[in-house]
Amino acid sequence: MISTLEKEITFRFLKARKKDGFLNIISIFSFIGISLGVAVLIIVMSVMNGFRSELINKIVGFNAHITVKPYEKEIVIDDLSKTNLNFISNDLILSNSGEAVIIQKNISKGIVLRGYSKNDFSKLKIIKDKTFIGNRNNLTKNFISIGKELSFTLGLKIGDNITIMSSSGVETIIGNLPKKKTFTVISFFESGLADFDNNIAFINLETLDEFFNLDKKDRNLEIYLKNPQNIENQKFIVQQIFPNEFVYSWADTNSSLFSALKVERNVMFIILSLIIIVAAFNIISGLTILVKNKTRDIAILKSIGVLNKSIIKIFFLVGVIIGTSATIFGILLGVVFSMYVENFRQFLSNVFDISLFPEEIYFLSTMPSEINISSIFIISLCSILITIIVSIFPALKAAKLDPVKLLKYE
Repeated sequence: MISTLEKEITFRFLKARKKDGFLNIISIFSFIGISLGVAVLIIVMSVMNGFRSELINKIVGFNAHITVKPYEKEIVIDDLSKTNLNFISNDLILSNSGEAVIIQKNISKGIVLRGYSKNDFSKLKIIKDKTFIGNRNNLTKNFISIGKELSFTLGLKIGDNITIMSSSGVETIIGNLPKKKTFTVISFFESGLADFDNNIAFINLETLDEFFNLDKKDRNLEIYLKNPQNIENQKFIVQQIFPNEFVYSWADTNSSLFSALKVERNVMFIILSLIIIVAAFNIISGLTILVKNKTRDIAILKSIGVLNKSIIKIFFLVGVIIGTSATIFGILLGVVFSMYVENFRQFLSNVFDISLFPEEIYFLSTMPSEINISSIFIISLCSILITIIVSIFPALKAAKLDPVKLLKYE
């Protein structure tokens, strides 16, 4: 417990006096350094969390959450009505895909064609999006839906025809020739990720099977989950239902990207934590100078019977109060900045006429931010622990001072 005397002396030492000018400067810099370190950590972690969430939403919104690829046996959705899939999924959709080449005027471009039935196509999240342009319910026969990026690349508009060459061939008297087919563009979609919009197109499932010489047993089952974030547990459930098929999730197909984001996030946490550590070491300097300036006071306190443990508590509390108050201020600063980070970005971009978050690089039109309570707690805990650790040494040093020697020279 902390006595009333210890509290009074602690707050007395915390008050600024003119003759302690240099000491006050060190305390102010310690406070500012820790506050900025905590605030910057919260801001960076919030932006990285927001960027990761936005990226996941765009990937999950465009791709199936879990895909089951059959090896031999055809998957029939009606046969799955009694399985656990109904408890974890919103939609079950059959699809297929194949690689082809678009030939448009003088441009040749590789593309991935995805096939869906007319009804299933309209269920896709990307098709329900407000950015979708064109007919949502008419993906039949020789119609095709392409990304906006691809339409810009090829100079296409709705109603235009494009020629696509299949990677599979057809046998003729002069040998094997690649299949060619003309499709009419009926719609444009926009996922928010240029790689998807520029390299993937949708056509009718039966047309795709015919175009690539595929059978019904080659069709994949796309599972759209009620909770796509909790992917590992649900993938395990699906794998139990399809023990002999190849099961993979959106996390598997983008594992390298999210591993890189995780590593980057951890590295940024370590690097920015050094700001707090450096600022915290200023507390050691400040407390050491405080001990030096208060030698007479320490000697008097010991002479009137104040115990060493009370001296330790007093100087320890001075360091902890500086560090804790700086941490709290840093949290408030970081949270407020994280909440309005997009406003700050727009302000700086307008004032200095620079692009701080280029859309063509990050695929996002606004700077995302997601405040995570657990991240703030960990940052706060680390900051306060560092402050506690660096406050111990000067406090112990103050307690070891000999009052007889101190008063001898006063």
